[in-house]
Amino acid sequence: MYQQFAPRIENVSRRAMLRGMGITAGLVLATPVMSRRSMAAYATGADKMPHGTVNDPRVFVAIAPDGIVTIVAARAEMGTGVRTSLPMIVADEMEANWTRVVVRQAPGDEEKYGNQDTDGSRSTRHFLIPMRQVGAAARMMLEAAAAKRWNVAVSEVKAVNHEVIHNPTGRKLGYGELATEAAAQPVVEASKLQLKDPKDFRYIGKGKVGIVDLHDITTGKAMYGSDTRLPGMKYAVIARPPAVGGKLVSFDAKDALKVSGVEKVIQVQGWPWPSKFQPLGGVAVIARNTGAAIMGRDALKVVWDDGPNGKYDSVSYRAQLEDAARKPGKVVRDNGDAEAALKSADKVVVGEYYLPHLAHVSMETPVATAHVADGKAEIWAPVQSPGGTREDVAKTLGIPEENVRVNVTLLGGGFGRKSKCDYALEAALISKAIGAPVKVLWTREDDVRHDFAHTVSAERIEAGLDKDGKVVAWRHRSVAPSIGSTFKADTKHEMPFELGMGLIDLPFDIPNIRCENPEAAAHTRIGWFRSVSNIPHAFAVQTMVGEIAHQTGRDPKDTLLALIGPARIVDIGPAAKDLWDYGEPIGSYPIDAGRLRRVVELVAERSGWGRSVPKGHGLGIAVHRSFVSYVATVVEVAVDDKGKLTIPRVDTAIDCGTYVNPERIQSQVEGAAIMGLSLAKHGELTFKNGRAVQGNFDDFPVARIDESPLVTNVHIVPADPDAPPCGVGEPPLPPFAPALCNAIFAATGKRIRSLPIGKQLESA
Repeated sequence: MYQQFAPRIENVSRRAMLRGMGITAGLVLATPVMSRRSMAAYATGADKMPHGTVNDPRVFVAIAPDGIVTIVAARAEMGTGVRTSLPMIVADEMEANWTRVVVRQAPGDEEKYGNQDTDGSRSTRHFLIPMRQVGAAARMMLEAAAAKRWNVAVSEVKAVNHEVIHNPTGRKLGYGELATEAAAQPVVEASKLQLKDPKDFRYIGKGKVGIVDLHDITTGKAMYGSDTRLPGMKYAVIARPPAVGGKLVSFDAKDALKVSGVEKVIQVQGWPWPSKFQPLGGVAVIARNTGAAIMGRDALKVVWDDGPNGKYDSVSYRAQLEDAARKPGKVVRDNGDAEAALKSADKVVVGEYYLPHLAHVSMETPVATAHVADGKAEIWAPVQSPGGTREDVAKTLGIPEENVRVNVTLLGGGFGRKSKCDYALEAALISKAIGAPVKVLWTREDDVRHDFAHTVSAERIEAGLDKDGKVVAWRHRSVAPSIGSTFKADTKHEMPFELGMGLIDLPFDIPNIRCENPEAAAHTRIGWFRSVSNIPHAFAVQTMVGEIAHQTGRDPKDTLLALIGPARIVDIGPAAKDLWDYGEPIGSYPIDAGRLRRVVELVAERSGWGRSVPKGHGLGIAVHRSFVSYVATVVEVAVDDKGKLTIPRVDTAIDCGTYVNPERIQSQVEGAAIMGLSLAKHGELTFKNGRAVQGNFDDFPVARIDESPLVTNVHIVPADPDAPPCGVGEPPLPPFAPALCNAIFAATGKRIRSLPIGKQLESA
């Protein structure tokens, strides 16, 4: 059982930090920050992100006279544990006692803190080394201060567990006693920092530190976006155009204003689609409480012009996608001669797969509070990109960015939805219009029907086999509206970052590979979703592996390993020049078939692959590389004679390089199993007449407790301490659905090629 620690959590404000300088006398000084552009043991893509990273201890660390160490967390917390892990890195490197650490949440300020986009599973990837440098610099400043006070060589002193010790005499000074003098020391240059030997880590990699928010979350004290309260605050909900690209024609607010508590009804500005994250526009009902605002909205009479997407229909659009997948498309990878190899193949296995739009449905719907007055704006919101939100609020209001403050609350789930700040922009616009602070809350129906949906996708794979059953040709066509359509009109092909998520980076040892991307126009807002395009690509590829195994009469695990081929660094040929490797340099993060094989072999061993299972049970396996991590999953399913599906056991092996907090890896993998099941079994967002059909958990269900896997075993591959860290939050999700559906086939003989599973098993 993991030991749990509960340091205090506070929100840091610029004013509070300035006030605190007089009492902390610590490492918080008004000095220029150092942007790290090198000095890592390996290269990452951090420097290509807006504002890169920062490694100045005076930005992230303060020490009070009583010895309390305050560490600033610059990334948003939505369940990944990043608000614990990044400060824990600092604490470990500076030899701080974790029980005497306070974690503070930074506001949106990328000039000061570096990039704050909490997405892409890259917080640890990009900030492990900078945070170690912050901690090492703080430790060395404390050691230098102690040496100066004792008038001894700095080589004679050592920081150990919140104290600096003079080794020859055993004298000790606590961190609080040294705070003022340490603050006067110059920050050690990055090239001269002495990082700890990993064998001396107290916290990193140990799995004994619980998340700092755990106590407050479990006792109801944690502050989420919906918990914000301000004096004189109003509450608002918005009636938005039901079809994306639609606009308001007219509205009658007479009945809405009769609702008790409703104070005002105003029009909210909308932007022509596509418009990045700008609001859809509509009519806002402002009231003294949210309930009154909702009832007022229900009483509105609104006329809409549905615009160019008013005829969007999921049934006909699916047919268009599937038809496009059967025809040649834009070639995005071409190795060998797949066309000729398919024609000469002894046998061709064809698989067509379909995955619908998905809604994020995080437990906390979008919500934001804003106060705009005197040319300044302050926002309180659960946002994944506080720096980006600050920038967008400033642009939308036409005020300088330095006049905008974004306070980051806990996120009740994010999954990429809260990387888009439209709800914060709505709050800012309404506050400015009414001259008062306002909270804008999205109902669940708002959340589902006006989401930045996960893309819908049709995938077609043709695998050519020789007479011995070896795959000699592979053609994969992927057809899906792109996230790029959110930013630019007439975007009809997947963007490089989408193509690089399991399509053109296929790691199989096949001599003839061709990947194509036919056109697909978007008719609703498309956005990032946990694992993004890895979901459809992995589902198609790994389901096809199962189909090949069946057609050749071979074991699915053995078939998978044969397709991966020998341990090697995978060369994808000319497509490599356009490969988006999750924003990372391919030299640090190559496509490593050896690591892919290792997680397959590990999960097969730990799950007891090949073991005898009861009638109606089956085992399925899948593997996928995403966000530069390698994950393999084995799912055991049980299907009864009525088609009821249960999951007795899940085993997942993950190779994520160097890791900080294995307790969080376990929780992320367990969560991915539940989410993967939920999406595969139930997830489907459809459209008719331009409108989202679903609206709440009655018609967009998520997995309940009694449906969830009974046991999820997590197997973490040990890493070399010098290995680059990889992603964790997103990689466990893509292999789950194909492993599940391969297991269903093993149990029932029914092949699932279209998600959600829904009622397809009733006839199994």
